[in-house]
Amino acid sequence: MTSLMTMAQVSVMVVNAFTYQGEGGNPAGVVLNADEYSQVEKQEIARLAGFPETAFVSRSEVADRKLEFFTPNKQIAHCGHATVATFSYLNQIGEITSRNSSKETIDGNRDIILENGMAFMEQKPEFFKKLDDDKISDVMASLSLKVDDLMDGNPPMISNTGVSFIIIPLKSQEALKNIKTDLDVINAISEEFDLIGFYAFSTDVVDEGHDITARMFAPRYAIPEEPATGMAAGNLGYFLYEQMNYNADQIVIEQGYFMDKPSKSEIIVRLNEKGGKLHNIMAGGTAKVGKVITVTLDQQP
Repeated sequence: MTSLMTMAQVSVMVVNAFTYQGEGGNPAGVVLNADEYSQVEKQEIARLAGFPETAFVSRSEVADRKLEFFTPNKQIAHCGHATVATFSYLNQIGEITSRNSSKETIDGNRDIILENGMAFMEQKPEFFKKLDDDKISDVMASLSLKVDDLMDGNPPMISNTGVSFIIIPLKSQEALKNIKTDLDVINAISEEFDLIGFYAFSTDVVDEGHDITARMFAPRYAIPEEPATGMAAGNLGYFLYEQMNYNADQIVIEQGYFMDKPSKSEIIVRLNEKGGKLHNIMAGGTAKVGKVITVTLDQQP
Protein backbone atom coordinates (compact mmCIF):
# COMPACT_ATOMS: atom_id res chain seq x y z
CA MET A 1 0.00 0.00 0.00
CA THR A 2 1.33 3.43 -0.91
CA SER A 3 1.46 5.78 2.07
CA LEU A 4 -0.19 9.17 1.73
CA MET A 5 1.97 12.27 2.18
CA THR A 6 0.86 15.45 3.90
CA MET A 7 2.27 18.90 3.30
CA ALA A 8 3.40 21.13 6.16
CA GLN A 9 4.09 24.83 5.83
CA VAL A 10 7.14 25.77 7.93
CA SER A 11 7.88 29.40 8.80
CA VAL A 12 11.57 30.34 8.72
CA MET A 13 12.59 33.75 10.06
CA VAL A 14 15.45 35.35 8.16
CA VAL A 15 17.93 37.13 10.44
CA ASN A 16 21.20 38.69 9.27
CA ALA A 17 23.89 38.27 11.93
CA PHE A 18 27.11 40.25 12.34
CA THR A 19 25.77 43.25 10.46
CA TYR A 20 28.05 46.23 9.93
CA GLN A 21 26.55 49.70 10.39
CA GLY A 22 23.09 48.14 10.17
CA GLU A 23 23.62 46.37 6.85
CA GLY A 24 25.30 43.31 5.37
CA GLY A 25 26.01 40.38 7.63
CA ASN A 26 25.28 36.70 7.14
CA PRO A 27 21.68 35.46 6.80
CA ALA A 28 20.55 32.60 9.00
CA GLY A 29 17.23 30.82 9.12
CA VAL A 30 15.57 30.56 12.53
CA VAL A 31 12.80 28.03 13.16
CA LEU A 32 10.96 28.32 16.48
CA ASN A 33 9.03 25.50 18.21
CA ALA A 34 11.23 22.95 16.48
CA ASP A 35 10.40 20.14 18.94
CA GLU A 36 7.74 18.90 16.52
CA TYR A 37 10.20 18.12 13.72
CA SER A 38 12.34 15.02 13.33
CA GLN A 39 16.05 15.23 12.54
CA VAL A 40 15.33 14.18 8.97
CA GLU A 41 12.69 16.90 8.67
CA LYS A 42 15.05 19.54 10.10
CA GLN A 43 17.65 18.63 7.51
CA GLU A 44 15.08 18.91 4.74
CA ILE A 45 13.82 22.27 6.04
CA ALA A 46 17.40 23.56 6.06
CA ARG A 47 17.94 22.31 2.52
CA LEU A 48 14.75 23.98 1.30
CA ALA A 49 15.50 27.24 3.14
CA GLY A 50 18.95 27.32 1.52
CA PHE A 51 20.82 29.43 4.09
CA PRO A 52 24.41 28.64 5.09
CA GLU A 53 22.93 27.54 8.43
CA THR A 54 19.43 27.26 9.86
CA ALA A 55 18.92 27.18 13.64
CA PHE A 56 16.14 25.06 15.12
CA VAL A 57 14.98 26.30 18.53
CA SER A 58 13.45 23.86 21.02
CA ARG A 59 12.70 23.65 24.73
CA SER A 60 15.57 22.75 27.04
CA GLU A 61 15.71 21.44 30.60
CA VAL A 62 19.35 22.48 31.06
CA ALA A 63 19.56 25.88 29.29
CA ASP A 64 17.30 28.70 28.15
CA ARG A 65 16.91 27.12 24.73
CA LYS A 66 18.11 24.08 22.81
CA LEU A 67 19.65 24.99 19.44
CA GLU A 68 20.40 22.59 16.60
CA PHE A 69 22.15 23.79 13.46
CA PHE A 70 21.85 22.42 9.94
CA THR A 71 23.59 23.52 6.75
CA PRO A 72 21.89 22.59 3.47
CA ASN A 73 23.58 19.18 3.55
CA LYS A 74 24.37 18.18 7.16
CA GLN A 75 24.10 18.96 10.86
CA ILE A 76 26.82 21.01 12.53
CA ALA A 77 27.62 21.12 16.25
CA HIS A 78 27.98 24.89 16.61
CA CYS A 79 27.24 27.93 14.49
CA GLY A 80 28.20 31.42 15.55
CA HIS A 81 26.14 33.54 13.20
CA ALA A 82 22.98 31.42 13.61
CA THR A 83 23.37 31.64 17.41
CA VAL A 84 23.73 35.42 17.29
CA ALA A 85 20.76 35.57 14.90
CA THR A 86 18.59 33.40 17.14
CA PHE A 87 19.26 35.08 20.46
CA SER A 88 19.04 38.55 18.95
CA TYR A 89 15.65 37.60 17.50
CA LEU A 90 14.44 36.06 20.78
CA ASN A 91 15.56 39.21 22.58
CA GLN A 92 13.81 41.50 20.12
CA ILE A 93 10.48 39.63 20.44
CA GLY A 94 10.77 39.63 24.24
CA GLU A 95 11.23 35.88 24.79
CA ILE A 96 14.67 36.30 26.36
CA THR A 97 15.42 39.60 28.08
CA SER A 98 18.11 38.91 30.69
CA ARG A 99 21.75 39.75 30.02
CA ASN A 100 22.98 36.24 30.82
CA SER A 101 21.47 33.39 28.88
CA SER A 102 22.52 29.94 27.62
CA LYS A 103 22.05 27.43 24.84
CA GLU A 104 22.04 23.64 24.86
CA THR A 105 23.79 22.02 21.87
CA ILE A 106 24.76 18.50 20.85
CA ASP A 107 28.22 19.38 22.23
CA GLY A 108 27.07 20.66 25.64
CA ASN A 109 25.92 24.00 26.98
CA ARG A 110 27.39 27.39 26.10
CA ASP A 111 26.88 30.79 27.71
CA ILE A 112 25.18 33.62 25.83
CA ILE A 113 25.46 37.30 26.72
CA LEU A 114 23.01 39.93 25.48
CA GLU A 115 24.48 43.40 25.77
CA ASN A 116 23.72 46.77 24.18
CA GLY A 117 21.82 45.27 21.25
CA MET A 118 24.48 42.61 20.62
CA ALA A 119 24.56 38.87 21.28
CA PHE A 120 27.76 37.03 22.22
CA MET A 121 28.31 33.27 22.14
CA GLU A 122 30.82 31.37 24.28
CA GLN A 123 33.53 29.23 22.73
CA LYS A 124 36.11 27.19 24.62
CA PRO A 125 39.76 26.83 23.60
CA GLU A 126 40.40 23.16 22.86
CA PHE A 127 43.48 22.34 20.77
CA PHE A 128 45.80 23.16 17.89
CA LYS A 129 47.26 20.76 15.35
CA LYS A 130 50.25 21.48 13.14
CA LEU A 131 50.33 20.68 9.42
CA ASP A 132 53.35 19.27 7.59
CA ASP A 133 55.01 21.28 4.82
CA ASP A 134 53.42 19.28 2.01
CA LYS A 135 49.94 19.80 3.43
CA ILE A 136 50.59 23.53 3.86
CA SER A 137 51.57 23.68 0.17
CA ASP A 138 48.31 21.89 -0.71
CA VAL A 139 46.30 24.34 1.40
CA MET A 140 47.90 27.35 -0.28
CA ALA A 141 47.53 25.88 -3.78
CA SER A 142 43.82 25.30 -3.13
CA LEU A 143 43.54 29.08 -2.67
CA SER A 144 45.69 29.86 -5.74
CA LEU A 145 48.32 31.30 -3.41
CA LYS A 146 51.97 30.57 -2.72
CA VAL A 147 53.66 29.72 0.56
CA ASP A 148 55.42 33.09 0.19
CA ASP A 149 52.02 34.75 0.69
CA LEU A 150 51.96 33.56 4.30
CA MET A 151 52.77 35.86 7.18
CA ASP A 152 56.41 35.36 8.13
CA GLY A 153 56.88 32.83 10.91
CA ASN A 154 53.19 31.94 11.17
CA PRO A 155 52.24 28.77 9.25
CA PRO A 156 48.63 27.63 8.83
CA MET A 157 47.38 25.51 11.70
CA ILE A 158 44.24 23.63 12.70
CA SER A 159 42.44 25.35 15.57
CA ASN A 160 39.48 24.01 17.56
CA THR A 161 37.11 25.89 19.89
CA GLY A 162 34.32 23.33 19.56
CA VAL A 163 34.70 22.87 15.80
CA SER A 164 37.88 22.96 13.70
CA PHE A 165 39.17 25.31 11.01
CA ILE A 166 42.51 25.73 9.32
CA ILE A 167 43.62 29.25 10.22
CA ILE A 168 45.70 30.79 7.41
CA PRO A 169 47.68 33.99 8.23
CA LEU A 170 48.41 36.03 5.08
CA LYS A 171 50.91 38.86 4.86
CA SER A 172 48.68 41.22 2.88
CA GLN A 173 45.15 42.23 2.12
CA GLU A 174 46.02 41.82 -1.56
CA ALA A 175 46.74 38.10 -1.09
CA LEU A 176 43.41 37.68 0.69
CA LYS A 177 41.59 39.51 -2.07
CA ASN A 178 43.29 37.45 -4.80
CA ILE A 179 42.14 34.07 -3.48
CA LYS A 180 40.60 31.81 -6.10
CA THR A 181 39.38 28.57 -4.60
CA ASP A 182 39.64 24.96 -5.71
CA LEU A 183 36.62 23.79 -3.74
CA ASP A 184 37.23 20.11 -4.45
CA VAL A 185 40.67 20.26 -2.83
CA ILE A 186 39.40 22.34 0.09
CA ASN A 187 36.62 19.79 0.57
CA ALA A 188 39.08 16.87 0.51
CA ILE A 189 41.38 18.49 3.07
CA SER A 190 38.38 19.37 5.23
CA GLU A 191 37.23 15.74 5.14
CA GLU A 192 40.72 14.51 5.98
CA PHE A 193 40.99 16.64 9.13
CA ASP A 194 37.27 16.88 10.03
CA LEU A 195 37.15 20.63 9.46
CA ILE A 196 34.33 23.07 8.96
CA GLY A 197 36.61 24.84 6.47
CA PHE A 198 39.44 27.31 5.88
CA TYR A 199 39.69 30.76 7.52
CA ALA A 200 42.25 33.03 5.86
CA PHE A 201 43.05 36.43 7.33
CA SER A 202 45.25 39.51 7.17
CA THR A 203 45.96 42.32 9.62
CA ASP A 204 45.85 44.71 6.63
CA VAL A 205 42.22 45.84 6.97
CA VAL A 206 39.83 47.79 4.75
CA ASP A 207 37.76 49.82 7.23
CA GLU A 208 39.08 51.83 10.15
CA GLY A 209 38.15 50.40 13.53
CA HIS A 210 38.80 46.81 12.49
CA ASP A 211 41.82 44.71 13.46
CA ILE A 212 41.54 41.78 11.04
CA THR A 213 40.01 41.11 7.63
CA ALA A 214 39.09 37.50 6.85
CA ARG A 215 37.48 35.06 4.42
CA MET A 216 35.91 31.64 5.11
CA PHE A 217 35.43 28.69 2.74
CA ALA A 218 33.48 25.54 3.71
CA PRO A 219 32.50 23.44 0.67
CA ARG A 220 32.20 20.36 2.90
CA TYR A 221 29.09 22.03 4.32
CA ALA A 222 27.86 23.34 0.96
CA ILE A 223 29.23 26.85 1.69
CA PRO A 224 31.59 28.06 -1.08
CA GLU A 225 32.22 31.28 0.88
CA GLU A 226 30.49 32.83 3.87
CA PRO A 227 30.22 36.54 4.72
CA ALA A 228 30.48 36.11 8.52
CA THR A 229 31.52 33.12 10.61
CA GLY A 230 31.37 33.37 14.39
CA MET A 231 32.97 29.99 15.15
CA ALA A 232 35.86 30.71 12.78
CA ALA A 233 36.30 34.15 14.35
CA GLY A 234 36.53 32.55 17.78
CA ASN A 235 39.13 30.10 16.50
CA LEU A 236 41.06 33.01 15.02
CA GLY A 237 40.98 34.81 18.37
CA TYR A 238 42.37 31.65 20.00
CA PHE A 239 45.09 31.44 17.33
CA LEU A 240 46.08 35.09 17.71
CA TYR A 241 46.28 34.78 21.49
CA GLU A 242 48.20 31.49 21.71
CA GLN A 243 50.24 31.40 18.50
CA MET A 244 50.92 35.07 17.76
CA ASN A 245 50.98 36.54 21.28
CA TYR A 246 48.32 39.03 20.23
CA ASN A 247 47.99 41.34 23.22
CA ALA A 248 44.37 42.44 23.21
CA ASP A 249 41.25 41.48 25.09
CA GLN A 250 39.02 42.33 22.12
CA ILE A 251 39.48 41.83 18.37
CA VAL A 252 37.20 43.31 15.70
CA ILE A 253 37.04 41.28 12.48
CA GLU A 254 35.68 42.33 9.11
CA GLN A 255 34.52 39.60 6.72
CA GLY A 256 32.55 39.32 3.48
CA TYR A 257 34.35 42.22 1.78
CA PHE A 258 35.92 40.25 -1.08
CA MET A 259 33.07 37.95 -2.07
CA ASP A 260 31.65 38.04 -5.60
CA LYS A 261 28.61 39.69 -4.00
CA PRO A 262 30.11 41.52 -1.00
CA SER A 263 28.21 41.54 2.29
CA LYS A 264 30.22 43.55 4.81
CA SER A 265 30.18 42.00 8.26
CA GLU A 266 31.65 42.80 11.66
CA ILE A 267 32.45 40.20 14.34
CA ILE A 268 33.63 41.19 17.81
CA VAL A 269 35.76 38.61 19.62
CA ARG A 270 36.43 38.97 23.35
CA LEU A 271 39.25 36.97 24.92
CA ASN A 272 38.72 36.27 28.62
CA GLU A 273 41.63 35.18 30.78
CA LYS A 274 41.58 33.35 34.09
CA GLY A 275 44.73 32.58 36.06
CA GLY A 276 46.93 33.89 33.25
CA LYS A 277 45.40 31.55 30.67
CA LEU A 278 42.71 31.94 28.04
CA HIS A 279 39.49 30.82 29.75
CA ASN A 280 36.91 31.37 27.04
CA ILE A 281 36.12 33.31 23.90
CA MET A 282 32.95 35.31 23.30
CA ALA A 283 32.20 36.03 19.64
CA GLY A 284 29.32 38.32 18.87
CA GLY A 285 27.80 41.26 17.09
CA THR A 286 24.55 42.80 15.98
CA ALA A 287 21.71 41.26 13.98
CA LYS A 288 18.93 42.56 11.79
CA VAL A 289 15.61 40.72 11.59
CA GLY A 290 14.26 40.43 8.06
CA LYS A 291 11.29 38.71 6.50
CA VAL A 292 9.63 35.36 7.10
CA ILE A 293 9.85 32.77 4.35
CA THR A 294 7.74 29.62 4.12
CA VAL A 295 8.99 26.23 2.99
CA THR A 296 6.78 23.26 2.18
CA LEU A 297 7.73 20.04 3.93
CA ASP A 298 6.45 16.63 2.88
CA GLN A 299 5.47 14.62 5.94
CA GLN A 300 4.54 10.99 6.45
CA PRO A 301 1.10 10.64 8.07
